[in-house]
Amino acid sequence: MRIREIAQARVRYGYRKIRVLLNREGWDVGKYLVYRLYKEEGLTLKRMKPAGKRKASRTREDRIKPTAPNEAWSMDFVMDQLHDGTRFRALTIVDVHTREAVAIEVGQSLKGDDVVRTLNQLKLDRGVPKVLFCDNGSEFTSQAMDLWAYRNSAKHRQSGVRDVVLSEVLSVSLSIFLL
Repeated sequence: MRIREIAQARVRYGYRKIRVLLNREGWDVGKYLVYRLYKEEGLTLKRMKPAGKRKASRTREDRIKPTAPNEAWSMDFVMDQLHDGTRFRALTIVDVHTREAVAIEVGQSLKGDDVVRTLNQLKLDRGVPKVLFCDNGSEFTSQAMDLWAYRNSAKHRQSGVRDVVLSEVLSVSLSIFLL
């Protein structure tokens, strides 16, 4: 079943986000149908036992080692402040293979749309990378960024730390309420 395949490939996705992906693939399904099938397949979060060792929800995938330029880019934001106290942010995009700074976009308030605009400019200049590595910042998890990666057939890889932390926080908070 396609819902199970998507849920296994994207551990954090709930039934709503899975429905969006199904609609993009051409399946005309409603949210209640996806929710019912999601529950029937047992894909909802299960309660964890409070005792025992905590294990990560899945094993970490091997990081792709690019063999040529423009195969993989890494993106992140840095913040600083000017002498007069004005804060600014810089979006840095680095080619993982050559360690070249592909782009640096500077502004006081950079949003997900600004990231997409920068990526569109880079697409015209250098092409689209196969993989984009980034953290879990709101600019990189935005709908605009997800849609850009989908339309340009680029894999959007985010750091897996969030999965482990969420798993531990969820299990600790559940154990408090279950006791």
